[in-house]
Amino acid sequence: MKKIILKIDGMTCSACSNGLEKFLNKQAAIKEASVNLIFSNVSIEYDETLLTIKDLEDFVKKAGFKSLGEYKIEDELIDGNNKKYFIIFLIATLLIIFLIFILFNDTLRNTYPYYFSLAIISIFFIIYGFDILKNGFKSLILNTPNMDTLVTVSVGTSFLYSIYNLILILFFDIKDFSLYFESSAFVIYFVKLGRLVEGTFKDKTKDAIKKLVTITPPYGLIKQGNIEKGYIEKKVTLDEINVGDIVVSRKGEKISVDGEVVNGSAYIDEAFITGESKPRNKVIGSKVLAGSVIKDGMLEYKAEKIGKESTVSKIVTLVAESSGQKITLQKICDKVSGDFVYFIFLVSLSSFFIHLLLGSTFRDSFTTFITLLVISCPCALGLAAPLAVVVSVNECLKRGILIKNNKVLENAMKTNVVVFDKTGTLTYGTLKISKIINYGIISNEDILKIVGSIEAKDTHPISFPFKEYLSENKIKGYEVLEFENFVGMGLKAKIDNDIFLLGSSKILEKFNVENKRIEDEKNLGIDGCTIVYVVKNNEIISLIGLKDEIRESSYRLVDTLKENKIKTIMLTGDNNEVAKQVSLKLGIDETKANLMPQEKFNIIDKLNEDNNFVMMIVDGINDAPSLKRAFISVAIDTGADVTLNLSQVIIKNNNLENIFKLITISKKTLFIIKLNLFFAFLYNFIAIFIASGLLKAIFNVNFSINPSVASVVMVLSSLVIILNTFIFKIFVAKIEVR
Repeated sequence: MKKIILKIDGMTCSACSNGLEKFLNKQAAIKEASVNLIFSNVSIEYDETLLTIKDLEDFVKKAGFKSLGEYKIEDELIDGNNKKYFIIFLIATLLIIFLIFILFNDTLRNTYPYYFSLAIISIFFIIYGFDILKNGFKSLILNTPNMDTLVTVSVGTSFLYSIYNLILILFFDIKDFSLYFESSAFVIYFVKLGRLVEGTFKDKTKDAIKKLVTITPPYGLIKQGNIEKGYIEKKVTLDEINVGDIVVSRKGEKISVDGEVVNGSAYIDEAFITGESKPRNKVIGSKVLAGSVIKDGMLEYKAEKIGKESTVSKIVTLVAESSGQKITLQKICDKVSGDFVYFIFLVSLSSFFIHLLLGSTFRDSFTTFITLLVISCPCALGLAAPLAVVVSVNECLKRGILIKNNKVLENAMKTNVVVFDKTGTLTYGTLKISKIINYGIISNEDILKIVGSIEAKDTHPISFPFKEYLSENKIKGYEVLEFENFVGMGLKAKIDNDIFLLGSSKILEKFNVENKRIEDEKNLGIDGCTIVYVVKNNEIISLIGLKDEIRESSYRLVDTLKENKIKTIMLTGDNNEVAKQVSLKLGIDETKANLMPQEKFNIIDKLNEDNNFVMMIVDGINDAPSLKRAFISVAIDTGADVTLNLSQVIIKNNNLENIFKLITISKKTLFIIKLNLFFAFLYNFIAIFIASGLLKAIFNVNFSINPSVASVVMVLSSLVIILNTFIFKIFVAKIEVR
């Protein structure tokens, strides 16, 4: 199966997107299609052995829409709102108002110049709104009616009926007639106005994504030459930079590509991607991200990830892929919007015939029919959920919270248990060698050289201080053979003719090594150390104590979770003493230590069986199995790639306070969607009640709405949803952990 995202032209409301989605999902060899109205794209998972991209684009065309090719996030930089035409037709609208209310008095309104003036102007409006009418007609033919269909039927029938009456006036000199030219023009104009406003706000909601698209510089400086002949700096485009090239960036410039520092030092602002406002110091060996800004200093860095492989590109791609994922309420809205169009047709036709049967004139009955079609367009209903979701995703992105699945926004609020890994999650994961207990077989220096050589082949946080020791002291490691990683226990390797074991006491149990150093392990544990046993040929030659510090944000997060009655659990493979100390300092509710990955998996399973909603936060590859079992899975970005791939959420700035912000944003997102839906349904209920004449029939209130006014009211309904979501955006931006 292959996945592709296509840019779609012609989608105007949730009924449109729902119709396209239904049509695509009916096609053979398409596993799943999901349409995103805000981004105007469709994500399609299909069997590439049976279908081509051309086939998919043909399906889109048959559904009444147009594919603009494979979706690129750069498309969001293009202004899709044609404001020039909008201004021209604003003048035309004012001209109609001038004709009706100023130029022609009551006597002149019943003259041929007046009739023909309105007819000619309305024809230009028909041309202006031809895209709406064409889409509406196609949707009607394909039996997937949407908002455009309602507009097409209302405008088409009123315009044609007016033309018919105009012919009767010219050739038969009838006196009893109705013309709806101005109504046709007003409906098209205000539908266009509504879409302009919606489009403008949609663009605002995608600001964070747009900033990511434009964050990387267009050019970079690469270093060429050698020591003998000297070096030169050459300015090249990003496409000309290759993996392995040495790139140079100075104060005030942006980093061109992801890479590793090989020379120099600098303070770098990475706020665009991590949400962390404080510049970070980068030295030799540090990783740098494309788009980050050098505040002070100069760096030479080796290009590692370029083009689509860069961190920024991957985030942008991930956002684009996840944009089509819909939360439950959004799916319900789409279905209701699609069905609502049929309902409006039924109500409009029924109202037309009922008014005729009750003695109303054809003119009044027809006006009611047109008014109902226009005023009940489900624009507001279609905007209620997707706008709130996009706002929330973008606000999370600004904080360094990368949501890979939008369903997190409706699920995170249910969290009642948060499970933490310890090393690299609650702690910084930057272990330092604190103490070496040497049993006199070899020197401390040689012990560290052996351990560093073996740990160099591993990626666990415990390996970093030993790698750092070799690097800082410029020590070349031993050749390591027969390397094996026993997950949750430790490492085994061969150097020369000696077999070495490194790890916790579990590695001793696996290889039946007698442990005579339990007391020393206990003392190191009491001192807050993580312990690494060093075993040579089945004999313990050393115990190394590593110390790690608790993140400042861990204290605040745990306190906040407890205040909100969310249970906290720490699961770690570290020893009991270290785990106990960390747990007591943080106030963790429950702690389990010396755990194997399978044991963590079983604990998560048991929590699930007890009907808990578990959020698990990790950074290590060892926790990948249990991460998949969690209700919400979160990875700290210092973790392994596999863990990041399995998680639903990535915390880019290592700030654990963002966990509670995510939960809070989830709650507020669902609240604002429900509030938006309430306003949307309330609007449609009141609109149908008044436009159908029920207000007059039940309460004897002589108040009615014509099609022109209905088009204005329809726009106002969308504005209410937009304003409500905009207020929500401001509120979300101020969410902080207390």
